[in-house]
Amino acid sequence: MYDVEKIRADFPILSREVNNKPLVYLDNGASAQKPRAVIDAITRSYEMEYANVHRGLHFLSNLATENYEAVRGKIARFLGAGEDEIVLNSGTTEGINMVSYGWAAPRLQAGDEIVLSVMEHHANIVPWHFLRERQGVVLKWVDTEPDGSLDPQKVIDAIGPRTRLVAVTHLSNVLGTVVDVKAICAAARAQGVPVLVDGSQGAVHMKVDVKDIGCDFYAITGHKLYGPSGSGAIYVTRERLAEMRPFMGGGDMIREVSKDAVSYADPPLKFEAGTPGIVQTIGFGAALDYLEALGMENVAAHEHMLADYATQRLKGLNWLNLQGHAPGKAAIFSFTMNGAAHAHDISTILDKKGVAVRAGHHCAQPLMEHLGVAATCRASFGLYNTRAEVDTLIEALELAHDLFA
Repeated sequence: MYDVEKIRADFPILSREVNNKPLVYLDNGASAQKPRAVIDAITRSYEMEYANVHRGLHFLSNLATENYEAVRGKIARFLGAGEDEIVLNSGTTEGINMVSYGWAAPRLQAGDEIVLSVMEHHANIVPWHFLRERQGVVLKWVDTEPDGSLDPQKVIDAIGPRTRLVAVTHLSNVLGTVVDVKAICAAARAQGVPVLVDGSQGAVHMKVDVKDIGCDFYAITGHKLYGPSGSGAIYVTRERLAEMRPFMGGGDMIREVSKDAVSYADPPLKFEAGTPGIVQTIGFGAALDYLEALGMENVAAHEHMLADYATQRLKGLNWLNLQGHAPGKAAIFSFTMNGAAHAHDISTILDKKGVAVRAGHHCAQPLMEHLGVAATCRASFGLYNTRAEVDTLIEALELAHDLFA
């Protein structure tokens, strides 16, 4: 049985008050809170087990290396991949930039195309703009439907003879839309076009199997998965790893260095230059252990319940404009309010009631333009949120509406 109150007790910060009100944390889409197991793993690593990895023969270095490398296996199991297909990094932004610099830049020429959806996060837009600015690559955009869904056939139809990559989110950080990436990958693969999937949100809200999806790249970030900031990974197929040049140069990614030449380590170490985020990665591993113990299917079921309940309550506010209502959407809700109230003002009022939401463009300005809004408020739910917190959100929104009305 999924005992949400017992789960909440695992997160120390959820017991605190904000502005003399119990904290209702609904900013999980930006970053999730950390369970005690993660905090303890970080503390233990710094207090009793810290050393640099891969470089020493002494006890602490071996122990740190063992703990750090164990996380690669945990991520591989979490995504259904092989350990040698997991590149450890600081998060999705680094992972996508690695693909842009290491795989796409050497292959794409002026006039070659990258297909994107309009609801991508900036982390899955800006690295491709670099190629547009520097190499004349063309970005082809696919719009969302009126309900906020993304028609996979429209993405497939956008693939042409000059398409070299499809880069698409698994789950929108603004609308909660779940994208049928499996269908997109199957059609793209039939045409010889690789697909990069931004899994920053998708891996948080559902069980992921990259082999079943059929993608070439799948990026995740640790701090959204209840782990530390500065941790993450990207899955890359062996075929694509073999095609990639190193993203950064330095220690650990080399085999030999001389005055006249350099040879590189085998993947994935070839793409992991320098001293990594050792403790952050170990903390990420503890977060994955925590999620595995809960079961991602159970997490998904709990969040679907919250999504259904929140949808019902929010739709009862006829002065609230919900953005996106795609079938099967995740528990992420972006909204504006009738009248002159700005998203930042709404967020400030909600904060006075202890309710933490996001306000702004959510690093998705092309989507904001497509929706015809400058900014929205976003309430994003996680595995520890409750129906009672949905009710508190509604009460806070009603207060905000009364004040602005």
